[in-house]
Amino acid sequence: MTVNADQRAFWTEKAAPKWIAHQEIFDAAFDPVLDLLFQQADLSDGDAVLDIGCGAGHSTLRAAEHVAPHGSVLGADISDALLNRARERAAKRPDHEIAFQLGDAQIDSFEGEHFDHLISRFGVMFFDDSVAAFRNMSKALKPGARVTLACWGEIPENPFFTTPNRIAVARLGQPPKSDRDAPGPFAFRNIDRVCAILTEAGLIDVAGEAHQVTLGQAVNIEDLAQTLTVIGPAANALEFFDGSATDAAAIAKEIAEAFGTKGIPSQINIFRASKPL
Repeated sequence: MTVNADQRAFWTEKAAPKWIAHQEIFDAAFDPVLDLLFQQADLSDGDAVLDIGCGAGHSTLRAAEHVAPHGSVLGADISDALLNRARERAAKRPDHEIAFQLGDAQIDSFEGEHFDHLISRFGVMFFDDSVAAFRNMSKALKPGARVTLACWGEIPENPFFTTPNRIAVARLGQPPKSDRDAPGPFAFRNIDRVCAILTEAGLIDVAGEAHQVTLGQAVNIEDLAQTLTVIGPAANALEFFDGSATDAAAIAKEIAEAFGTKGIPSQINIFRASKPL
């Protein structure tokens, strides 16, 4: 079965090398999202956790700390390149039970009814068929298991995206706009829509809530701004208009100035649900 083929190609061939090169910056910038996710998930020692869309493994490694010493975490991702990096990082944590699985969570199977909790940070907004994906993932959960997801909220509330986009467009022009409801970072911005997806997939006790989170306080803002000319809306504009190194440097400088030193306000949607007993 061929689904999510575009996402598999993008995250393996195009995004993975860039993401791996800038992994430490993104990990630090997004750590407040993981702090919120784990606060909401309330993982415990001994839990078996399934981490969907784990990428280069930062969320998986942090989850392992929450369930140690007796718990375990399986990180799943569609990109073998990102998982190779995740395995390298996990090898430095031999005291934690961590494993990784390559696959498409919409169609591939995990160990049946094994997990106490499914978590994801920015990893579940990319499916061709989200209802089918959550039905499939639920098969891996024990009855009564919990689901906790962190996703980007409304677009205007996330200057992490809108500021680089505005600055790049002002300098280079507007590249073709994408469908915000298509698989992508903002596909789960509408809380009611996502709650309906989770309910249709057979989950219960479904709830969603927007949270205000400050990103980027633990990173050098100039380094983050430069990274956002490689990955994200500004990078897309630079690629589409064949922007020069001078363009990239100027855009990065403006991004850093716009963000300042107090962090980047962001809206993060947290979704919670359970598998029926």
